[in-house]
Amino acid sequence: MAQTKPTTTGDFAGFIQPDQAGDIFAEVRRGSVAQQLARQIPVGANGVAIPYTTSKPKAGWVAEGAKKPTTSGGKALRTIKPHKLAAITVVSAETVRANPGGYITDLYADLAEAFAIAFDAAALHGTDSPFGAGNYLAATTKAVTLGTAAATKGGLHADLNAGLSLLVADKKKLTGFAFDSVAEPLFNDAVDANGRPLFIDSPLTETSAIARGGRVLGRQAFLGDGVGLDPVVGFGGDWTKAVWGVVGGITYDVSTQAAVTIDGQLVSLFENNLVAIRAEAEYGWDVADVASFVKYNDAAGA
Repeated sequence: MAQTKPTTTGDFAGFIQPDQAGDIFAEVRRGSVAQQLARQIPVGANGVAIPYTTSKPKAGWVAEGAKKPTTSGGKALRTIKPHKLAAITVVSAETVRANPGGYITDLYADLAEAFAIAFDAAALHGTDSPFGAGNYLAATTKAVTLGTAAATKGGLHADLNAGLSLLVADKKKLTGFAFDSVAEPLFNDAVDANGRPLFIDSPLTETSAIARGGRVLGRQAFLGDGVGLDPVVGFGGDWTKAVWGVVGGITYDVSTQAAVTIDGQLVSLFENNLVAIRAEAEYGWDVADVASFVKYNDAAGA
């Protein structure tokens, strides 16, 4: 269909309203498995310094009138700096004019999935991570291969419990699990020691297509895309040792005049009657102690 008038940026001034940016960010939070389990903290544009305990004071019994023991607790600071995550979506101007509402709905889902999976890949596996060397969960040396225990010895339940054993032996806690969607068939066939389903859904918890919430071994658990990276299919550990934050929310720019790289080639939006929407957000992530986590490997990929 021929264009009857020149396309201008003003035609798309209301394409994404400012008050909708918050909704896009909310979708990201529900989609990211790491953000579901880790603690969110306020992060400014210049970063944030958070205190953590290096040692705790101890008390001792003393006799009446005897000298009281002197003790102290140690504190230190960890600095979390935000890093930018971005995505550009390109669509034809005709598509925008024909179905703007439908496209915005699709844009929400696309940006949510792209931001969530990119964040989880960096936080869980260090993939393209700007957060620093070793600042991701897969850096832990604790590992259990699923399928190690025979069905007669507890099967998947015993394997998960083996991960708990590694943590408690190192004086660590287990507060939750994160598993990739590829592990779902394993949970569907697994039961605990009492014959109950090992993964128990949380029917009252809102879920998204990316992350499904439930409980495993009595702890909060999520199944989601982008959690695994061969051979790792999941993590368990003390999620209070991991924190994340975001500076503001998602910001965006709409352009019909710029040039963008598509399939490795610089393409003029103006010449090709295209609209580009650029979304950006700044995230911070920090793991205080990777030893507080155990990774679960798939027997097929181990």
